[in-house]
Amino acid sequence: MATCGEVLVKLLEGYGVDHVFGIPGVHTVELYRGLARSSIRHITPRHEQGAGFMADGYARTRVKPGVCFIITGPGMTNITTAMGQAYADSIPMLVISSVQSRNALGGGRGKLHELPAQSNLVAGVTAFSHTLMSADDLPAVLARAFAVFEGARPRPVHIEIPLDVLVEDADHLLDCAPIHIERAGAAPAAAAKMAALLASARRPLILAGGGAIDASAALTRLADYLQAPVALTINAKGMLPAKHPLLIGSTQSLVATRALVCEADVVLAIGTELAETDYDITFKGGFEIPGTLLRIDIDPDQTVRNYPPKVAMVADAELATQAVLQALAELPAPVRAADWGVARATRLREVLAGEWDPAMQAQTLFLNTILDTLPNAVLVGDSTQPVYTGNLTLDLDHPRRWFNASTGYGTLGYALPAAMGAWLGSAAEPGKRLPAVCLIGDGGLQFTLPELASAVEAQVPLIVLLWNNQGYEEIKKYMVNRAIEPVGVDIHTPDFVGVAKALGCAAEAVQGVEQLREALRQASDRQGPTLIEIDQNQWTKAVNA
Repeated sequence: MATCGEVLVKLLEGYGVDHVFGIPGVHTVELYRGLARSSIRHITPRHEQGAGFMADGYARTRVKPGVCFIITGPGMTNITTAMGQAYADSIPMLVISSVQSRNALGGGRGKLHELPAQSNLVAGVTAFSHTLMSADDLPAVLARAFAVFEGARPRPVHIEIPLDVLVEDADHLLDCAPIHIERAGAAPAAAAKMAALLASARRPLILAGGGAIDASAALTRLADYLQAPVALTINAKGMLPAKHPLLIGSTQSLVATRALVCEADVVLAIGTELAETDYDITFKGGFEIPGTLLRIDIDPDQTVRNYPPKVAMVADAELATQAVLQALAELPAPVRAADWGVARATRLREVLAGEWDPAMQAQTLFLNTILDTLPNAVLVGDSTQPVYTGNLTLDLDHPRRWFNASTGYGTLGYALPAAMGAWLGSAAEPGKRLPAVCLIGDGGLQFTLPELASAVEAQVPLIVLLWNNQGYEEIKKYMVNRAIEPVGVDIHTPDFVGVAKALGCAAEAVQGVEQLREALRQASDRQGPTLIEIDQNQWTKAVNA
């Protein structure tokens, strides 16, 4: 007899799942009965939040949903923060949990790990949460989950399985085949309207977000044809190569870039929320789109939020971009303003280059040193100063190589487990194994520090770059600027190098560019994780000497 838990694992294999993140518990052991005999690799974090962050990072590099097996009750409350981050960034994550037996659901009898309504708890951070009341419904609910991941705005899905359903006989489900769907194509009428407006524009501009990340080639062709400057959100970095003459970076919150956006007579926004953390990191408002706005998004609701468009299209970003290009080919060649396109984008970049202060220049040098030494690295960031700087000053040549928790939900501690997941995701694809670099501050690292042990156990060659400023410096500055006496921001700083070594990592502190280069080279040759500590003050002093 194959139980529901065993069949679940078999069905996940059919959907191409090759990793599962979770911590076994008495309520999930029936999931592991099938897992032990499968081709799926299990990764054990030290906290369920770490499981969620690992699944998030895995999904971004593997381009498949990250899957978690989570215990009833505290496991679900622990992972909810990670689900919130994935929800905000539209990351596919499948969280499969246990729950009380059907006859005890909502009973309030003091059962182990009992919650009044576990599914309701996570409803706000999922595309949907489903309680599986019969093993017979398993193939259908998995098909629903993967339909969200493949065809809609990808966000976490939660499936909870009662303890008595987990052990149901499900032999008859073993032969169920996975169901895959195609994303929505572009409506010809909407593509024609957008093409007509873009063709007649003298100063077109493109705003592209993480929802368009797989449309990189088509978007680049569209920008070149229109001679439209392109601004990318943080999650879209790399969609245009770093040196592309039309790229204006991810600087939408800065005065000079906002002025350029206001000059545009037609703006195409594709796969972007046009939301605060990408367009207003100063949190002072003021981002405006006075020109004609066109929006393309896979989520109908999102096409009309924040900034209402003149024309909207619900479609896959790549298919929509290709459709607009085809429609443009049937129209007369556009005529642009003489000072637009490459000339205007070049002028903006020159202005911005003069605005980076010494601290930002030192942090940009830090980031460029990483990329010069490890040009194929995936940089996974936390909420920390070099990441804030890199969001503005750093451009990359490929997408899915820069993502962080300083936007969207904005949780601390994300970068360490997410970078571990990112390496596992890239390594799972033959010939793609990329170095994974975690960029994290001393405050954020203390949220998920035990996950270093997970990386040691899984033999993940993670490189943790710890930017140490002995506290929550950005929050301290924010308090001072608002005339609030700083409280709770000057925290104890442990011996991170000593702690990392105790957990089984290689670890050292470095100063200056050459020491960092050598430490990165050595770290990239190891089989396990390395922590490299950079003291903010010492780094700034060394590079400015």
